[in-house]
Amino acid sequence: MWTQENRPRYNRDHLRYPSDLTEEEWAVVAPLIPPPRPGGGKRRTDMRAVVNALMYILSTGCQWRYLPKDFPPHGTVYNYFVWWQCDRVLDRIHHALYVECREEAEREASPTAAIIDSQNVKSAEKDAMGRAARVSIVANVSRWSPPCKHRTT
Repeated sequence: MWTQENRPRYNRDHLRYPSDLTEEEWAVVAPLIPPPRPGGGKRRTDMRAVVNALMYILSTGCQWRYLPKDFPPHGTVYNYFVWWQCDRVLDRIHHALYVECREEAEREASPTAAIIDSQNVKSAEKDAMGRAARVSIVANVSRWSPPCKHRTT
């Protein structure tokens, strides 16, 4: 809740970019970042900088090539993004943060109820989305998904 006591906690003026992770946020995310792959060289890229770069892209909507120069190279950031997306690292981070937020709000980790909009029920009954629309949506999703050649699911 936005109270005078909580405002300093959410103030991001002291960060380089408002999208950068605070120390507290990084402490939650850092254990979820996978270690370097075995057999490779020593990791030379700062993982916090990669996560900050991904957060910058997500918050600004900029193109990969327009990533500011104080982040790792855009190709490196993109490669980590693809790797983490394919290995479901980003899903695990999202789930961990989701559970933590629910527990902090003194709620159960998994919701016990859902809200179903009556408009969604009507469209499901009538099959409002014809086959052409479904094919179009699948094509759009597969076009924008990272190429996961080694996905196991």
